[in-house]
This record gives sequence, structure tokens and C-alpha cells, in this order.
Amino acid sequence: MPALIAFGRILFAVLFIYTGASKLFAIQATADAIAAKVVIPALLVPYTTQLEGLTGMPTPQMLAIAAGAFEVIAGLMIALNFGARFFSLLLILFVAIVTFYFHDFWNQAASDNGKTLMDALKNLSLIGALFMIAGYGRRPPVAEPAYGDV
Repeated sequence: MPALIAFGRILFAVLFIYTGASKLFAIQATADAIAAKVVIPALLVPYTTQLEGLTGMPTPQMLAIAAGAFEVIAGLMIALNFGARFFSLLLILFVAIVTFYFHDFWNQAASDNGKTLMDALKNLSLIGALFMIAGYGRRPPVAEPAYGDV
């Protein structure tokens, strides 16, 4: 059973590694999508302006780089089972925020929200799997019979 869990965790993490790398290889497209959906709260504008001055990049581009790098790093950590609980909890927050901002089917007409609703439900399933990873975490190896109680 532990081998199946490790294999499943690796296959699950591929999704985040791939989507994070896709964001990093298409930073401008990701930044445009972020700019269209995310509004920086007025309370944070002085800080984002300061960061923009330091980096020479607009806030959506910095968010695109941060999101892509985070997904790749978190996916690798889950695949390698190094801090899997911690990174799965962070990914739960990340996926919930992404679902709220980018898959807002409740703001769309019923005829137009089919794909967005499916994406939101997919993200809900991902959150469920991340909760399972957080619950399982890293455990010491347990000697189990190969076929259980047959």
C-alpha cells in the first residue's frame, strides 16, 4: 500500500509541476489573466508600488512568477514527500483563492458558466486530494502483509 500512495502522490504532483511550469513559460499571458481578474486592495497599493519600483515589473507579472514558482516547488515537494503536509496545506489555500478569482461561475449567466463550473468542481476535487495528503503526511514505514487478511 505505501508504494501505491507514493506513486499516486507523484502522479498527483505532476499536475502542479506542469501548470506551474506553463505559467513560467508564458508569463505575459499569465500576467494578463491575473490583471483581468485580480484587483489589488487599496491597503496594499503602496507596498505593491514599492515592489514595482524595486523589481521594475508590474504587480501582475510578479504574481505570475510567484504563482508559477510556487506551484512547481510545491508539486516537487509533494512528489518527493518532503514537507508534503505543509505544502499541501499551502496548496489548499492557493487552489481556493484561484477558484474564487478565476472560476467564479456564480457571476456568470447560466448558459455561459458550464466550463467554469467544471473547473471549479475540479479544483474542489484537488482540494479534497490535498486534504488527504495533508492527513496522511509522512509516516514511518509500517510492515504490512503483502496481501492483507485474505
